[in-house]
Amino acid sequence: MNCALVTGASRGLGKSIAIQLAKDLGLYILINYASSRDGAQDTLNQIKELGGDGEIIRFDVSNKVDTDTALDKWISENEDKFISVLVNNAGITRDGLFMWMPEKDWDDVNNISSKGMFNVTQKVIQLMLRKRTGRIVNIASLSGLKGVAGQTNYSAAKGAMIGATKALAQEVAKRKITVNAVAPGFIQSDMTDDLDEADLKRMVPMNRFGKAEEVAHLVSFLASDKAAYITGEVININGGIYS
Repeated sequence: MNCALVTGASRGLGKSIAIQLAKDLGLYILINYASSRDGAQDTLNQIKELGGDGEIIRFDVSNKVDTDTALDKWISENEDKFISVLVNNAGITRDGLFMWMPEKDWDDVNNISSKGMFNVTQKVIQLMLRKRTGRIVNIASLSGLKGVAGQTNYSAAKGAMIGATKALAQEVAKRKITVNAVAPGFIQSDMTDDLDEADLKRMVPMNRFGKAEEVAHLVSFLASDKAAYITGEVININGGIYS
């Protein structure tokens, strides 16, 4: 049975992506969470309401031992299942000017996004390499491409993810594993709740924030057979900010 592992799937973009993958591709969804079990359970409930299936799996992506232990246990207990799709979505923001940024804010943001991508991908890709197939989609950000004042830590983390995407894609392409990144701009979610949408949307040619479902549709496409010849790409979904 083919499965998709979505990290940070208890809320926001991760929740929408998990639901869309189940709906479009009929994948068994592994819903990762670190602290919000109720949110993860809600994601699973919505998937089951749509006729899909999956389970929740708790581990902290920034902790390699925790990640390896949880995934090793799941893999050993589910020999009939194969994680054919990995979406590295987990991430946090700790905004602030660089000159006054606490070291912990730098470390926490980078450890969850870029180190978390390393921890989860290195474990999951072993089976993909043996099976000679797989889809990896990394959720980057406009911040990682443009750089955003007040988000030096987040911009660094997502920039690292983009560089790793391009390099890893070249390493595993011969094994029919694609590695791509999606770079959302301003998307309505819990991570943008504190932003002044009325003011910021004027930066966007489409004059609105995007929807989580719109990002989920793009991820679903990249995870499908239709995207078999697309790898090493960073696809913007930002309402034309770069136009």
